[in-house]
Amino acid sequence: MANSYLTRVELHNANASDYQNLHAAMAAQKFMRTIPNDEGVRYQLPTAEYYSVAEIDTNAVLELAKLAVASIGKTGSIITVQFNDARWNGLPTA
Repeated sequence: MANSYLTRVELHNANASDYQNLHAAMAAQKFMRTIPNDEGVRYQLPTAEYYSVAEIDTNAVLELAKLAVASIGKTGSIITVQFNDARWNGLPTA
């Protein structure tokens, strides 16, 4: 069964270009910058926050995020959480 994850990455000593590179690297690891609601409408996540669905554990998701960060030649602070339910307010639709 697939699990849902939110991952936040804060790059160290980074600029806007570094975050553009991060977005591409995270997408290559199957992370998305949008999250769907129960009706399938997608919402844009805050900068450097990513949604993923995978049949792997939280540690494996963290490792994928670490690979993405390393692939752009940066270091960063990363947190990954698995969740069963999420609600939000104020996120723009994607």
